[in-house]
Amino acid sequence: MAEIVLIKDLKNHVDQEVQIRGWMYNKRGSGKIYFLQLRDGSGVVQGIVFQGDADEETFKKAEELTMESSLKVTGKVSAHPKKEGVFELQISKIDIVQIPDEDYPISKKEHGTDFLLNNRHLWLRSPKQRAIQVVRNTIINGIYEYFALNDFIKIDSPILTPNACEGTTELFEINYFDEDTAYLSQSGQLYLEAAIFSVGRCFDFGPVFRAEKSKTRRHLTEFWMMDAEAAFVEHEENMKIQEELICHVVERVLRENLAELEVLERDIEPLKKIKAPFIRKTHAEVVEELQGMGSDIQPNHDLGGDDETILTKKYDKPIFVEKYPAEVKAFYMKRDPENSNVALCSDLLAPEGYGEIIGGSQREDDYQTLLDRINEHNLPVEPFQWYLDLRKYGSVPHSGFGVGLERLTGWICGIHHIRETIPFPRTIKRLTP
Repeated sequence: MAEIVLIKDLKNHVDQEVQIRGWMYNKRGSGKIYFLQLRDGSGVVQGIVFQGDADEETFKKAEELTMESSLKVTGKVSAHPKKEGVFELQISKIDIVQIPDEDYPISKKEHGTDFLLNNRHLWLRSPKQRAIQVVRNTIINGIYEYFALNDFIKIDSPILTPNACEGTTELFEINYFDEDTAYLSQSGQLYLEAAIFSVGRCFDFGPVFRAEKSKTRRHLTEFWMMDAEAAFVEHEENMKIQEELICHVVERVLRENLAELEVLERDIEPLKKIKAPFIRKTHAEVVEELQGMGSDIQPNHDLGGDDETILTKKYDKPIFVEKYPAEVKAFYMKRDPENSNVALCSDLLAPEGYGEIIGGSQREDDYQTLLDRINEHNLPVEPFQWYLDLRKYGSVPHSGFGVGLERLTGWICGIHHIRETIPFPRTIKRLTP
């Protein structure tokens, strides 16, 4: 019996008879020869059924196959006659698992976005959508790898929370049994801050939820966030960790996913330029620069999506925009000791017009100052009392940041709408499939 192998490993079986199991997503030819485009999840290969080599039954089965038929194919592996490093399968046997009863809805013709999203469960099979998910997986593995190499412990923060990081106006509220109100988490940050007093450095990685009714290409209702926190790390070191993390992830994608980036038609030259150090500018410097480029941004404004796009199209490296006005940032961010009007925070903006992929800051570590900030933001003190307790017992300087997985994936893949970077997107208008 032929050995069962994955398509990605065919290069190790040249001139050997093997079996692959998967799906046929395209077919061409007639008469005496058929070319079957086959995939198994690990890769794609062309299978050739030649009437002179295959028996009558096998050739008849090749004729019957339609798009997305599932099958087991046996044949000899050969090198492509014209493409170096590409392999083919000279098919001698076909075992059909299933031939669809009707035509596959997603054909090679053009389809509208709504149609494709309504059929997301099938659209995921397309070469480009598969490539995005493979790169996404590499990014996830690269993040885990970086933290494992740098003494961060994974801590799982809760999805159900009694309060929010920055108020509850943009959170999903649920009835928690008979008595309390709970919210779907928008970040694991506060819980990670508690954990650093146990493990020193930690991160989480999971789904988070935002109820803001935004329709931009950069927003989802449900998305995946990696949050990290570290004790005895201050603002400058916090940015250095982010810089190292992004370089590590990009290098891994370039090492492992060139085939997927080619499918996505991603120009990899900009990715090759992602080397430390990144560009660093203060918010005040960026405001002045943007005003010179035609933006109406004011000194006390946060950067908008359009501002980020304008700025990041100008540079070929990521940009740290640091020290925002404290009035537009969260209560937990520590103020700059040299200028109490600005926070020790930064947003990391990806180049090529993609904008923010990371937000981070040094956290306020003084009990009374943090209490004052909570009151200044008109937040209820009681739900945050446990968070305040962290500043009562062995408080230390500490910092953290959050990485939006879908935004990071979109930039690295060259995908301009975030909805394609997650397997099943959830937006204000979409809850299915």
